[in-house]
Amino acid sequence: MKTLFRLQHLLAAGALAACTQFAAAAALPGPLVTPQWLRQHRAEVTVVDIRDDMGSLTQAPRYAVDPKTRARHLVQTGGHLEGALSVDFGKIRKDKIVDGKKIVAQLPTAAYFTQVMDSAGLDQGKPVVIVPTGQNVDSMDMAARLYFQLRYFGEPEGQVAILNGGVNAWLQDGLPVSTQPIVATRGNWSAGATDAGLLATLEQVKQGLRSGSDQFVDARPIAQFLGIVVKRPVDAAGGHLPGARSLPTEAIVKPVGAAHVFMSAADYRKIYAEFNIQPDAATVTYCNTGHLASGAWFVDHEILRNPRTRLYTGSMTEWTHLGNPTRGL
Repeated sequence: MKTLFRLQHLLAAGALAACTQFAAAAALPGPLVTPQWLRQHRAEVTVVDIRDDMGSLTQAPRYAVDPKTRARHLVQTGGHLEGALSVDFGKIRKDKIVDGKKIVAQLPTAAYFTQVMDSAGLDQGKPVVIVPTGQNVDSMDMAARLYFQLRYFGEPEGQVAILNGGVNAWLQDGLPVSTQPIVATRGNWSAGATDAGLLATLEQVKQGLRSGSDQFVDARPIAQFLGIVVKRPVDAAGGHLPGARSLPTEAIVKPVGAAHVFMSAADYRKIYAEFNIQPDAATVTYCNTGHLASGAWFVDHEILRNPRTRLYTGSMTEWTHLGNPTRGL
């Protein structure tokens, strides 16, 4: 009888633990969270700071004071959320050699990405909130790229979110940051089965262009789309994929004070209509190296909830260095 009681107790405890884990996994309200939500739920998530200026982690934010109203305005990002892990954006992608050509900043292997995230201190088990600086569209797209890679390498839907507006939005809400160095202890995160439905390969892009089955969305500045500007040596040629539609970089986020934020689904539907982009079509986003296109993928797949959206991580750097055709000036 005692043995049966102990077994029932263990089963009940296991069920409670499973429910607790499920509740933690379901804690995120969506792919975007606000500073106030994160402040209230800080203990339930792992915060991962991502940026390319690592020196700004230990610099105090800088403000300007309006001489008339005496109101403070943030003019320079600084610091990080207390207890955050830190990831250098430059380390989450890796150069590759394809057909003898060096293709920069590509999607890494699962083993490489696991090493990067473990070195940053990421552990399994908690939902992840990615925090960029929020100072410009590039920073928000960095967050979107890390979001994409975590999802692609096995993190399930509902386990990853981005702090909308990043550190700058946090500061503008009057919340404190730390300027102490972030000291990482090794984590135990591991990549799982990849979600191939999120990724467009070079051959799939070629097939989509031949058949006309996919809508291609170019997330670069309009001058690059048209071929007026060529980003050499990253790209070997200018212009865009034949038949692609432009979603200019400037249309990805909007400024709110010093923070840059993703907009609502309704806003993006209006923007899509202006650029003749279909929000529910099978879509492939691309840019030069898959950085800016990650923001466009995030908008289409996560905010507009289009499950048929994929990211071409090779983008124009792979496409042009391997001699494929473009359209433009």
